[in-house]
Amino acid sequence: MRGLKLLVIVMGVMIVAGFTMLIVTIAGRLSRGSPAAPFATGPIDIPRGARVEAMTAGTDRLVLGLELPDGARRLLILDLATGRELGRVELQTAP
Repeated sequence: MRGLKLLVIVMGVMIVAGFTMLIVTIAGRLSRGSPAAPFATGPIDIPRGARVEAMTAGTDRLVLGLELPDGARRLLILDLATGRELGRVELQTAP
């Protein structure tokens, strides 16, 4: 019986300590906040007559799937913070 009382006391202390740590962690994260990263303010250059077929955003990248006027397809990779073009991938149909 004595061992059971000790076990209940230890588990109660662990629950209180865990709950306290949870509250402290949540309060710390809320007080810090995350500063919003600025978006690109300049224009994004895409070829004249191109059509945006798809768009995918990651944490710091934007990938645009373009259909060009001649029917070719291209992926345009942009940096979300600066709007700078990071690269292009020309897509071709396999023979």
